[in-house]
Amino acid sequence: MREIIFDTETTGFDPLTGDRMVEIGCIEMVGRVITGNSFHCYFNPERAMPPAAEQVHGLSDIFLSDKPLFAAKAQELLDFIADCPLVAHNASFDFGFLNMELDKCGLPRVDMARMVDTVALARTRHPGAKLSLDALCTRYGIDRSHRTKHGALLDAELLAQLYIELTGGKQIGLALVEETTNNTTGLDHSRPLIRVDRPYRAPRPHHASPAELERHSLFIAGIANAIWTGRDGAAAP
Repeated sequence: MREIIFDTETTGFDPLTGDRMVEIGCIEMVGRVITGNSFHCYFNPERAMPPAAEQVHGLSDIFLSDKPLFAAKAQELLDFIADCPLVAHNASFDFGFLNMELDKCGLPRVDMARMVDTVALARTRHPGAKLSLDALCTRYGIDRSHRTKHGALLDAELLAQLYIELTGGKQIGLALVEETTNNTTGLDHSRPLIRVDRPYRAPRPHHASPAELERHSLFIAGIANAIWTGRDGAAAP
């Protein structure tokens, strides 16, 4: 099954009060395996960027001034996502902005029935735990050391790894990264897959020291009527 994991960056929290989408990043996954295909674009929001929003994602008015309007890239985006399920973290937020932008273009909205919310998945698996993307990446050992600010494509890549963990699907890299022969799936295996890099931890020594063995023997000897001894206190045959 083909699924699209995506994230957006915006000028604020509410599309109904004039906030706009300024970035979208989409990652393709087929059969719980990241294919390397993606869609990423910045958009000119045709409004000023609030300082609080810029502090989160680092996208300034100057940077976005020469970027295309959403309408110029809308069909390309729709072609990429096709009719697949769309996975996002706190998905109703991203769907709200996506559908608002499609409304402005006069294009059909994305059906909310396609929405898969990883916050809801995480809440089911970890009730009472912190559900931010950062907190869940920490829980599952997903490396985000290269993430200094929010970015739609980077967050979609992290979310793709988290989604695999939450759904108990296949590991991210089941095939050789550079494998290009006998490729009958139509996927681009020549592009590096996103992998979860966990630090190697050497096994801890677990043998008992002579002092620990002596203390253990004294402890065992002090147990009355132990099941491993006979009635006279001697070891059972």
